[in-house]
Formats: sequence, C-alpha cells, structure tokens
Amino acid sequence: MKIYRVGGAVRDALLGRPREDTDWVVVGATPAEMEAQGFRRVGADFPVFIHPQTGEEYALARTERKSGRGYKGFTVDSSPSVTLEEDLMRRDLTINAMAEDEDGRIIDPFGGRRDLEQGILRHVSGAFVEDPLRVLRVARFAARFDFRVAEETLELMRTMSASGELDALVPERVWTETERAMSEPHARRFIEVLRECGALRPVFPEIDALFGVPQPPQYHPEIDTGVHTLMVLDAACALSSDPAVRFAALVHDLGKGTTPREEWPSHHDHDRRGAKLVEALCQRYRAPNRFRELAVMVARYHLDCHRIGEMRPDTILGRLEALDALRRPERIEGFLLACEADMRGRGGRQDGPYPQADLLRRALAAARSVTTEGLDVGNMSGPAIADALRRRRIEGIREALGSYR
Repeated sequence: MKIYRVGGAVRDALLGRPREDTDWVVVGATPAEMEAQGFRRVGADFPVFIHPQTGEEYALARTERKSGRGYKGFTVDSSPSVTLEEDLMRRDLTINAMAEDEDGRIIDPFGGRRDLEQGILRHVSGAFVEDPLRVLRVARFAARFDFRVAEETLELMRTMSASGELDALVPERVWTETERAMSEPHARRFIEVLRECGALRPVFPEIDALFGVPQPPQYHPEIDTGVHTLMVLDAACALSSDPAVRFAALVHDLGKGTTPREEWPSHHDHDRRGAKLVEALCQRYRAPNRFRELAVMVARYHLDCHRIGEMRPDTILGRLEALDALRRPERIEGFLLACEADMRGRGGRQDGPYPQADLLRRALAAARSVTTEGLDVGNMSGPAIADALRRRRIEGIREALGSYR
C-alpha cells in the first residue's frame, strides 16, 4: 500500500499558495484493508474513506470509463492493480494531475509542472470529453489563475460545446461552477473562455446576446454591451469580494440583449426586461435566493440609482420601498456596490466618483429615523398613521439631501 497527496494541494504548493483541501490517493489496497486500519468508508459508488484521526478523505486509485452505467454514467475500477499514473490520467487538467509521495517527491507524468510554470490549462487525455462539466471547470480555473487555455484543449471544448452535450448539464452543477468563478480574482476570464469555446451561448444565452449590441457612445465610450459587461464585472471585482455582488454586476444589463435592432443604440425599458431575464436565469440554474434577489434588484433599479440626484423626495422613498430597504437595510450595500461597478465599467470612468451611493445612504437613514413620536396614534386609523409616517419620511429625505441639490 502506498499513499500519495494529489491534485489541487500539490498544484497550490508548487504555486506557493496555502494548501486548502488535501486529497489523498491510496495505491495497492482493498476496501477491507483500509477498514482494518480504522478508515471509515463513505459513498456507495466508489471507495472513499475517512482517516480515523485527521478526518481527511483517502480514495483508492481508480480508473473511470464512460459507459452509461455506474457512477454518473461511468464504470469504475478501483482494484489494487490500478496504478497511480492510471488514476492521475482520469483527471481533467495536467496541473491537477500531479502527486507527491511521502518523501515530498513530485510525480508528474503529464507535464503539469511545466504547464503550471507557463500558465497553461491543458487537458490530460481524450477522456476529457466524457464530462461536459469540464468545459466550465476549465473556464473557472482560468478565472482563478488567469492562465490561457491550450489550443488543443480549446478545440476539444469547442467540439463539446457544438455537440449539444452542455444542454444536459445538471443545473446545480452549472451554478456551483458559476458561483465559484464569481469568487475568483479574474472572474471575467470565466465568461471570456466560455465565449471563446462556444459554450457561452448554450449555457448563458442571455449574456452571449450582449456581445455586438451597441450602446449610446455619449454614455458608453466602449460601445459594445458585452465589453461593457466585462468591464463592470472587473469593477465589481475591484470593489467587492462578494460573489453575489459580482454576479449581479454580470447580469445587470441582460435586457439590452433583447432590444429590437431598429431601436439601437437606445435601450428603452431594458431595466424592466432585464429583471425578468435575470429571474428566469436564476430559476433555471436554481441560484440561491441571496444571489437572485440582489441580481434582480440591480437589473431593475440600477438606472434609478444613477439618477437619484435628479429625483423628488417622494420618488426616492418609493424606490427605497421597492428595494425593501426600510425593512432590510442590509441589502442596500450590495446593491450600491453593483451600481457603482456599472458606472465605473465604462471607458474613462474606471476611477470616477459615485456620489449617488452616499445620497441613497443618506436618504435611507433619514427615512428609517422617522418614528410615530408626536402622533396621536390612539385616535388615528392604520392608513392615517401610515400616511403621516410617509409624509414625515419624505420631508426627512428632503432635508437630508437638501444641501446636495
């Protein structure tokens, strides 16, 4: 029996990054031998065991062959005769197909270390095409490391995208990869790689439709809506590490992809249309409520946030109510960050100020500070009380923003 550290832990150590999760592969052992040493077996489809002291996962070396049977359509062989190289060969990318023995020696049969040094994402073998989710995984690793995709791997990904296999991806798995990508430092690379290999259209047709759609140059010197979207995502990454804020920035302008050509470069009502598209996208991939709610808010109300300095106090209160900010003020900061990213994601505006955020904060603080103190609530009906509070809130907003008008 031999035990090796494998995968991301080896890769990250070579990059000088802290090891997060450590995966172990055991060669030359049977399930009975593992259990005899105190390991606890988990999972019914292939042998994975929990170490009795560390709680880390140890998997028997295995091969996987696409068959339409077994674990997720694969036939698995985890017999003691499976070698370390055979186990590493089933992995997706060369940078993830390295192992480290107990003496710290690196076993690298597929050139992963070289690709790591050169910043290349390259598939290990032709078996790459057997799992369409790998297309999204490659894009996510590009977002993490800002590596380029090897041309031969890109060709495989194009073939997989054109085959229609991506249509069968489990929605939750697509969302998991997307959420992880939005947490990475170079999130725009996720979209760029998907677009380069033809996967953006089948997976996120609403985002793909933005590229090539013009916008008014006086507001958008970058012209192209798809380019603007990537710039906004970049700005969101600079402003926040929250993947929900970044996702909201990514999908804030989906409505522009459905504007009739004869109306270009104007995009009247794109905020309303976009909110519906975001809702549908989030339902399709079963996005968590936190992501869905913020993204819909930003799509629907980002234009209003930009124009807050021009609005009447009663209109501002109406927007705060629509955002449910009086009851849930904690939601407003993510909304403001995504709106600021939208303003910064334009040619020449990357470092520009966004005073609208402070205006909305002041308006919200003024509205929330209003109480029933001084009202004869004992002699007032519910609607009368609500009307009085609303008038007080409007006046409070007027006073709070008066010096900024």
